Amino acid sequence: MYSFVNLISEWAIPIFVVFIPLYAVYRKVPVYESFVEGAKDGFDTAIRIIPHLVGMMVAIQVFRASGAMNLLISWIRPFFEAIGIPGEILPLAILRPISGAGSLAFTTDLIQQFGPDSMIGRIASTIQGSTDTTLYVITVYFGAIGIRKAGYALKVGLISDVVGFIASILICFLVFGD
Repeated sequence: MYSFVNLISEWAIPIFVVFIPLYAVYRKVPVYESFVEGAKDGFDTAIRIIPHLVGMMVAIQVFRASGAMNLLISWIRPFFEAIGIPGEILPLAILRPISGAGSLAFTTDLIQQFGPDSMIGRIASTIQGSTDTTLYVITVYFGAIGIRKAGYALKVGLISDVVGFIASILICFLVFGD
């Protein structure tokens, strides 16, 4: 069974890369022209999101450099440690909805410091895979397509991040115990 799954994983992408243009030719779709048109649209989208991306990056740097993140963590850390949640993962819970690169760097630091098989390393890895960069997505992608009223998406996204954070901790403690 393992070799079959391995075979599928090795050939899935090459098969799709060959199949899609062949199917397009069969359907009489101008493949190259469609590709060029899509690339042109992608370039236009990239240009439109640059101001939103720059604004988000500046906001993240101001949040971190001002000490606001450290202050927030110092306020909530005693509560989390009192209920058995390692305080070392709190910055990840704050960074993850804001920045994928920043949260990945922090997760990497936690894994290097505590080890991948430590409870902190496992929780950090699970949080990284169970949550999303909600504020980044709303700022960049919603801004790029002109959505101005993102209140409900923001609420749902942040609630799902909190649920992912809590579920990551619970599942890690249930599966790996401590």
